[in-house]
Amino acid sequence: MEIDPGSHGAGAALPSIPESLPELVRVLRSGELPLDKYLAVLEARFANLEPAIHAFMPEPERFTRLRAEAAALAARWPEAASRPALFGVPVGIKDIMRVDGLPTTAGSQLPPETFQGPESACVTALRSAGALIIGKTVSTEFAYFGPGPTHNPRNLDHTPGGSSSGSAAAVAAGLCPLALGSQTVGSTIRPAAFCGVVGFKPSYDRILKVDVIPLAPSLDHVGIFSGDLAGAALAASVLCRSWQPVHDQARAVFGLPEGPYLDCASDEARRHFDGLVDRLRNAGYTLKALPAMADYDAIRDRHNLIVAAEAAHVHAQWFKTYGERYHPKTKALVEQGRALSGQSLAEALLGREKLRAELMALMDANGLDAWLAPSAVGAAPPGLESTGDPAMNLPWTHAGLPALSLPSGRNSAGLPFGLQIVGRWDEDERLLAWAGELEALLTGTGAAPAHGQ
Repeated sequence: MEIDPGSHGAGAALPSIPESLPELVRVLRSGELPLDKYLAVLEARFANLEPAIHAFMPEPERFTRLRAEAAALAARWPEAASRPALFGVPVGIKDIMRVDGLPTTAGSQLPPETFQGPESACVTALRSAGALIIGKTVSTEFAYFGPGPTHNPRNLDHTPGGSSSGSAAAVAAGLCPLALGSQTVGSTIRPAAFCGVVGFKPSYDRILKVDVIPLAPSLDHVGIFSGDLAGAALAASVLCRSWQPVHDQARAVFGLPEGPYLDCASDEARRHFDGLVDRLRNAGYTLKALPAMADYDAIRDRHNLIVAAEAAHVHAQWFKTYGERYHPKTKALVEQGRALSGQSLAEALLGREKLRAELMALMDANGLDAWLAPSAVGAAPPGLESTGDPAMNLPWTHAGLPALSLPSGRNSAGLPFGLQIVGRWDEDERLLAWAGELEALLTGTGAAPAHGQ
């Protein structure tokens, strides 16, 4: 069964809500859509949908708190013209990020006081932009593979992906228009694809991770979920350091990374991807199939080594005290990391810079602006025991390059696919600008512009 995001419950006489985040911001800032009316819509959706999805951590008086915070927002910014970029926008926050006034569990069975500390910098930035924190979204345990209770709104019998399970599901179900997640392997791009929403993982450290519970600090990224690309771009302009929007640029030349990496995709995902490639070529895009990442197995092993070694360091004291409370998958990760030498970690970390340099050199030599690949090895698997395989995301996270997932269609069972677009290091703004053309093509809302190559 697929959840209907527009469902409010029986007998509800409630206003319609713009689907686009920029349009939602416009009506909230202007007062055309009063905050209390909007919260009433969301409260009805929560009552009707959240019991089946479990996207959020429980909060008994959620909407009492939100109404009080909305009143405080209106009092702080009474004039529409002075209201900030995300005025009144409810944002879901992954439960590895600290929010003042709400407990943090990092998806674990450890006592919440274990994780007390200052509010995460990304959350404070959202508040400064006028956002309302609608609640903490479910994370897999410590943003690794121990799954939580969240179901995929596109089909409740399937996983939403992970580790940002609740954030992706919350946006897909219309419980909030924007959510924060993270990615250490594939935890933003994969669930975005599985749930049929936009996911954006910026270049490494474009969004500060200060006071976010880490998994592997040298690989952790803060990510963004939105219903459309315009929403992700708006959030990125608030959260990413030194953001400079790009408005006019030549049409992108895309690379297709042929070899063992792309071979990780399932037959079904590859057929879908090849169909997208044909559509783009027919629309006038230049796409170049190039051998890339021939050493993918070594990249994967190196990445997993770093995750294990750094996780063991992060969890040294917590694991010593609460090891029996860890999910078996997280426990195995920490124990693996404890057995690794410092030299092996140092060598693996050098490999990150090497991969980034190799990918950038390949792009330079062939005039590429971005890479295209499937967002996941296939559609969302059935059941909640596994959050899926992050193989299609791992090398881009390893290199720290900006990556985006756009909804690109569905399989015969109605489960979403995503198209992954990977940009140049620290050129996130250009990536989002090029993705706007692709989104229009994929959704049929407009043809790609006919500007020059």
